[in-house]
Amino acid sequence: MNQQPIRVLIVDDSAVVRQVLTTVLGSDPRITVIGAVADPIFAMQRMNQEWPDVVVLDIEMPRMDGITFLRKLMGVRPTPVVVCSTLTEAGAQTTMQAMAAGAVTAVTKPTVGLKSFLEKDEGDLVNAVRAAAACNMHRVKALSTALSSAPASRTTGPVTVVAERPMVPAQLGAAGATGRAMAVTTDRIVALGTSTGGTQALELVLTSLPRTAPGIVIVQHMPEKFTAAFAARMDQRCQIRVTEATDGERVLAGRALVAPGGKHMEVRRDGAQYRVVISDGPAVSRHKPSVDVLFRSVAESAGANALGVIMTGMGDDGARGLKLMRESGAKTLGQNEATCVVYGMPKVAMSMGAVQFEIAVEQIAGAITQFGI
Repeated sequence: MNQQPIRVLIVDDSAVVRQVLTTVLGSDPRITVIGAVADPIFAMQRMNQEWPDVVVLDIEMPRMDGITFLRKLMGVRPTPVVVCSTLTEAGAQTTMQAMAAGAVTAVTKPTVGLKSFLEKDEGDLVNAVRAAAACNMHRVKALSTALSSAPASRTTGPVTVVAERPMVPAQLGAAGATGRAMAVTTDRIVALGTSTGGTQALELVLTSLPRTAPGIVIVQHMPEKFTAAFAARMDQRCQIRVTEATDGERVLAGRALVAPGGKHMEVRRDGAQYRVVISDGPAVSRHKPSVDVLFRSVAESAGANALGVIMTGMGDDGARGLKLMRESGAKTLGQNEATCVVYGMPKVAMSMGAVQFEIAVEQIAGAITQFGI
């Protein structure tokens, strides 16, 4: 039986944007654009007639801004929202607010050359809509509620994460067998990889970590400039320091480094230290930054001194790299299906034998903390 096409509603005050988005999305047989309207007021009228599977939403609009509309939408009927934002610093910061409010992913639009840009990157837009349609909105709503009620800041005390399976953190605390990368340093390193639904999941994990957490390197699939805004937001809310990574920067306890959007990040051994290497190059596993690139480098450089964690996201990026980490002696975790917004990347990693333990997102911070002891 043929799967029904994904019904999409476009909300953007620019007639040119609406036309281009409609053309690009409408060219994919798996997607049907049921409407393209100029602002949230018209959107609500259209949704009263037919509810979409996915909303592609601009943020800055007349009569009602996109974030206000998004919050209303999540309160009435949680629906997957793809934010369509300008590739500017202000646009990135606003997009982070939208992601915190419940948007599941974001695509960018430039201030000039819109038609050629969107047509060139139409695969990104289509994939974003398909990923959004696959989201578990009950999990998005639950994460939004948990994060909005949590008093997370650098001044708060450590958050205790109760493990569903106490044996998991206990086993993670012990050093594994030596792999290809010999354990010549006692420094521990944690590598996290995530995609759709990952910003909220990462926020839950990072805000639950104590200042003494081991050094963390993160790939979150996100456009250029958005990663800097995400890191800045996390840095304000966490006890650990969170920054966008720079080339040659050392991985230190109590710090998390986020791979810059549009660049790959690898980890290299520098004597008894670990440093990140930021580089350009082709997409790997259809992504840049790629989780596979990060995980493979950690397998080579850190071996049994590393913990790999693959979290919510569509596709298979990171699965092969996590398997290499496990084969090198690293401990590996996968976010379980029940707590994933999209059980894609962890599912593939699990099927490949890359994951030692599947745990709830609420357990991940506790496992990371125990690993660093």
